[in-house]
Amino acid sequence: MAAVEQQAGTAEQAGHEEIVLSASEITVAFGDNVILDGLSLDIRRGEILGFVGASGSGKSVLLRTILGLVRKRSGTIRLFGIDVEKASDTERLAIDMRLGVLFQQGALFSALTVLENVQVPMREYLDLPRKLMADVALLKIELVGLSPNDSGKYPSELSGGMIKRAALARALALDPDIVFLDEPTSGLDPISAAEFDELVVKLRDTMGLTVYMVTHDLDSLFTTCDRVAVLGRKKVLVEGTIDDMLKSEEPWVKSYFRGKRARQLDLAARQQP
Repeated sequence: MAAVEQQAGTAEQAGHEEIVLSASEITVAFGDNVILDGLSLDIRRGEILGFVGASGSGKSVLLRTILGLVRKRSGTIRLFGIDVEKASDTERLAIDMRLGVLFQQGALFSALTVLENVQVPMREYLDLPRKLMADVALLKIELVGLSPNDSGKYPSELSGGMIKRAALARALALDPDIVFLDEPTSGLDPISAAEFDELVVKLRDTMGLTVYMVTHDLDSLFTTCDRVAVLGRKKVLVEGTIDDMLKSEEPWVKSYFRGKRARQLDLAARQQP
């Protein structure tokens, strides 16, 4: 009996550990303007979740709320099983070090080189010798497909795709467990966007990352994401695989995922070997 109870407890614990991020009944408002109303969403370890919704629906608001940049009116956010609102300073620091963030335009510091930008989280959270810090930063830069020669360049010298890669290298600086990407392919040409999507999948597979991707890019949703959550009417309307999205009769989901552009992408994806 004890063995059965122990196995049940272990299974329950394993199931709990699969949820990296849990947002429960989240309400966010700016004055009288309610942006999110009782929204709930879980993200599982090792998945790439695409978070999509109409412009102005609150996708980035939820991201910033999870990161503690926007105050919520009510609800609970748990990261790695810890209620962030009740976390001690030590727990909060440990959580922050397990998060990586790529904001929409890259948000690189214009006065710093690529190498120096990647070192910013290391300087904030780690006490490393200068040489070791430079070596680790170079490894991250090469990991995202940039060359060592790019490390000495300033953001103004980089293309849009290179800026996104440099920002991703910075997001990976502390070897995070979960990476938050806010419209990562926005502003990129189709080839650069596809290459960035491929990079995200490769990093997930090789590093065991969990990825939360706010996006409106149908290509990313069809080719990169394991699951999709749709924001509408201030909460998650539908969540599931692309196949689930294609079957949904929710009007916005139907028009978005079964429109002409989406049908072309779905056909191309299904024709691939």
